[in-house]
Amino acid sequence: GSSKPAYCTDRTNLQNSVKGLTSSGISGIRSQLTQIQSDATTLVNSAKSDFPSETGAITSSVNALKSSVAALPSSPSAAQIAIVTKDAASVVSSVKSFVDASNSKCS
Repeated sequence: GSSKPAYCTDRTNLQNSVKGLTSSGISGIRSQLTQIQSDATTLVNSAKSDFPSETGAITSSVNALKSSVAALPSSPSAAQIAIVTKDAASVVSSVKSFVDASNSKCS
């Protein structure tokens, strides 16, 4: 039967939201950010009691990305772009850690 926890679906949604994030450039990151925030919040709320450290990492990495994107001027320097790209990679990495941690529950 489908007795998988609710966060398994939320996890798939967030994985889809962060797909290609690190290769999509600043405009791509900007356009994906709202969806990522929404999916991350949903996942964190459904999974934080089972995976407090992994969901905490997702929250902080998404917040960091949000801040660095918000701080970008209209013509960002290479250094500013590098910060955003690094923060995007952290989001992808924290999502992957959660996926790895929750695989036994979701497969």
